[in-house]
Amino acid sequence: MDFSLTEEQQMLVESVSRFIDNDYDFEQRQKYAASDAGFSREMWQTFAELGWTAVPFGETDGGLGGGPVELMLMMQEFGRGLVVEPFLPNIVLAGGVLRRLATAEQKNRWLQPIMTGELQAALAFAEPQGRFNPADISTTARRNGAGFVLDGRKNLVLNSGNAAVIIVPARTSGEQKDRSGITLFAVDSESGGLTRNAYKTVDGHQAGELILQDVNVTSESVLGKIGNGFETLQTVIDEATLAVCAEAVGIMRTMQDKTVEYAKNRVQFGVPIGTFQALQHRLVDTLVACEQTYSLLLWTAMVCDSDLTAAGKAISALKYQVGTAALHVAREAVQLHGGMGVTWELDIAHYFKRMAAIELLFGNADYHLERYVSLS
Repeated sequence: MDFSLTEEQQMLVESVSRFIDNDYDFEQRQKYAASDAGFSREMWQTFAELGWTAVPFGETDGGLGGGPVELMLMMQEFGRGLVVEPFLPNIVLAGGVLRRLATAEQKNRWLQPIMTGELQAALAFAEPQGRFNPADISTTARRNGAGFVLDGRKNLVLNSGNAAVIIVPARTSGEQKDRSGITLFAVDSESGGLTRNAYKTVDGHQAGELILQDVNVTSESVLGKIGNGFETLQTVIDEATLAVCAEAVGIMRTMQDKTVEYAKNRVQFGVPIGTFQALQHRLVDTLVACEQTYSLLLWTAMVCDSDLTAAGKAISALKYQVGTAALHVAREAVQLHGGMGVTWELDIAHYFKRMAAIELLFGNADYHLERYVSLS
């Protein structure tokens, strides 16, 4: 396999990397996360001006035509910087549905403003009873003349408090766990009967609960064909899973480097703790975990770029690796930093929180191990 980057991909990596190094330090990140929006709107506009919000979209939609490899490269750097700007909910999740299903008119209405940073969006993919199964949908959409009436509840809706449009999967037919009968709707967040309960998550991001009670939507809100939304929903969730796994690789590599540096400088009993053989062994173990996870990430990104039929299995293998090896690296980094490893002032604690959130997002290690087996 050829692991070398193209000139355009290298330029993309360098662009994001320089931004993280020069314009997005930990203190700024903390300030953005503590704000009411949970991110910097000015910084989000900078993302759009630099073209990052257009990377995953086709050139016909005004994007840059990037794919899984470009997404992987960007998300690794975002992980390194603990970026809180809503790239995942806007570009990967909501944008991923719109670029696959939206008509030209719908793209002009929603996708274009998302790409320019003018519109905030969200995808309500999870329900309280669903665990990690995207087909477990009890939210209903019943016909009402030319439109539909939506009723149900969604949880962990990323960026819901800021979103002007929320993509809601609802059941137009079938039983609760059927894959058929799921339709995707683009719902205005100010619609009557729609209640949003936003909250901050443990990792410094934003999410919320969505309650729909007799929410009326028009037929123009339907994305794609009625009853055939599950395949797109699963594809978008898989793409988002790849994205957060790449973010996790950026985080675990950063935690590893910071822990090694700390071990070289932290003096105990008159010598740096990095001279203790027991700690050296643990740091080697975490380095191996970093390299193994990074290798699997590269393979998965290339599989997703060339063989869509094998993408789901590869992504589940990667998410299992992240849920075990990456979390191990994070735990070791906190422990080797001692008591200060869990303090609010040290960035290691916040890297750990984000890693813990990623381990559960879109399915934990147990879920993806079972899915991997079922797809074999």
